[in-house]
Amino acid sequence: MPRIGEFIYPWGNGHYSRMSRLNEVLDGYVPGAEVHCSSKGDIYERLRRDLPEGLAHHIMMPTPIDGRMGPDVLRCMLNVALPVSGNPPLVSQIASYLREERRLCDSSGFDIIVSDGDMGINVLARNRDIPSLFITNQFRPRLWASRFYFYPGLEFVSRQIAKATQILVADSPPPYTMCEFNLNLTAEAARKTTYVGHFTRGRAAAPSPRSDLEGLIEGCDFGYWMRTGSASTNDGTGRRYEEAFARMPEERRIVSHARPDPSIDSVLGRDGRRYAISEAYDKKVDWLQIDVGFLTEQEKDAVLEGCSYAVVNGSHTVMGEIMGGKRRPIIGMPVYDEHTNNLRWAERKGLGILAGSAPRAAAAVSRIRREAESFREALDVFAENFSGDGAQNTARMVAETLEQKR
Repeated sequence: MPRIGEFIYPWGNGHYSRMSRLNEVLDGYVPGAEVHCSSKGDIYERLRRDLPEGLAHHIMMPTPIDGRMGPDVLRCMLNVALPVSGNPPLVSQIASYLREERRLCDSSGFDIIVSDGDMGINVLARNRDIPSLFITNQFRPRLWASRFYFYPGLEFVSRQIAKATQILVADSPPPYTMCEFNLNLTAEAARKTTYVGHFTRGRAAAPSPRSDLEGLIEGCDFGYWMRTGSASTNDGTGRRYEEAFARMPEERRIVSHARPDPSIDSVLGRDGRRYAISEAYDKKVDWLQIDVGFLTEQEKDAVLEGCSYAVVNGSHTVMGEIMGGKRRPIIGMPVYDEHTNNLRWAERKGLGILAGSAPRAAAAVSRIRREAESFREALDVFAENFSGDGAQNTARMVAETLEQKR
């Protein structure tokens, strides 16, 4: 029975969602494999809940210190050598986490390592002659002038990624590579890189009875505004959205908060009153805004199929699903340079609009409605060349690598 070690970087949800989709199909390519998954925080708690006992491992992978809108740059820089906000110095965090991963590797006897975002394991795998596959959508992202101080760290990270046996880019092959501006591969890295495709969900779940939310939005024209990321990023995104809403008070919108809190679920009617979703559906309320903590997969499909555009922060996983899977234009309000790069690429291809502020987001909504046909044509071309079989292609490569190792 082959043993597979999976390492999932816990900052953001994209790493976890890709690995989850890989594991949905892995048994079809490597039957009976014993799959161990490692992470920390909320991701670890999900793994512990979903996996058999002994297969979820807690590893204290270093992550940035949360700020008001994404990482707190100053505190992150101070934390390199000093304890900050309860976090030990980064150098000691790295040493500790590598000791934990070394102990797990040596005790588990993995036949192959698959990592999404965790670079340290590449070095340990190479030193133990264990083949490693590194899934990513960035290598050396373009940084803007204000972030020049990140370059030394960027070079270090790219060197650690290049130590993997194979680099798997979770995107379509050129010239339809959405993360193109986040790659900038060296010649050495390019030789071991495969474009496996986006990790879209392959099989639809059995349809459930239509929810009240699905009934409420049927036949309506609206935008889909997604709040995602860490708590601070989520809150900061929400504040920017509210600023945009104030500039277009008649624009219908659905806001997903990415928080497991049913108290968020509500409907704002054009009469200014708040309703429960079921109440609004029963009363056929003329709605202006629907707030939802979490959408079910079926509801998310209905929202994406019905919306005229989606507003996102520039997350690679989300953008691929919306533009390639659903052929909907995006409006991007980025948090990180990685997001900005994805959104600049999409804007150049005519697939969406980069809008860094509330006024620009409101203007972008008007433009998308005005130039709907132009965006639709560009999205059709992109979708026809969109590769969404990343999970299947990665599982196939895992099987082939294990076969070669025998």
